[in-house]
Amino acid sequence: MEIIRGKHASFMDASALAERLAGYNTIHMDIGTGDGRFVRHVAQTCPDAFAIGVDACRENLHDVSRRAPANSLFVISNARTLPPELCGLAAQVTINFPWGSLLDGLLTDDPALLSSLEAITCPNASLEVRFNGGALAEAGWSLAAGGERVWEVLAANGFHMRPPITLTARELRSLPTTWAKRLAYGRDPRAVYLRGVKKA
Repeated sequence: MEIIRGKHASFMDASALAERLAGYNTIHMDIGTGDGRFVRHVAQTCPDAFAIGVDACRENLHDVSRRAPANSLFVISNARTLPPELCGLAAQVTINFPWGSLLDGLLTDDPALLSSLEAITCPNASLEVRFNGGALAEAGWSLAAGGERVWEVLAANGFHMRPPITLTARELRSLPTTWAKRLAYGRDPRAVYLRGVKKA
């Protein structure tokens, strides 16, 4: 699989990945990680965990990946075709404020995307997804209807889902992602939070 640190991309096989992961208690994957700020936060605040950020756009990751903690890794990949090296590793998966093809895939129950999410998670893995109202509106969905639609998609694809939660601007300000901060201080600080656990 392709990884990146700063502007330098390289390839890592399953054996090298296993060496990097040795000794950590849990693995957290952030899909569609954007600029990687959330992954850096997880790695810094949870030293016993290994945090992996995945995104198809390498340019956004140059800065954070260059100064990434030792217990983090950034992978270049489309969410619909996640590398086989990641299969079965994740005990926690987050998708924060998806847009574009990632958001569309969740709304349309894209088989490739849902298969990828299923493949990277271990039994009883937790899943957290946060959506902003503006991105859902651009996709033709209201905040409530879009959240309910993705809830149904995830529930139909192997996750026990808890009821959706609407996030306030104050709650968005506390989230360690660039988009959460922009939303919290923007014109449309609306978001919905979904939580679930993969069925054993």
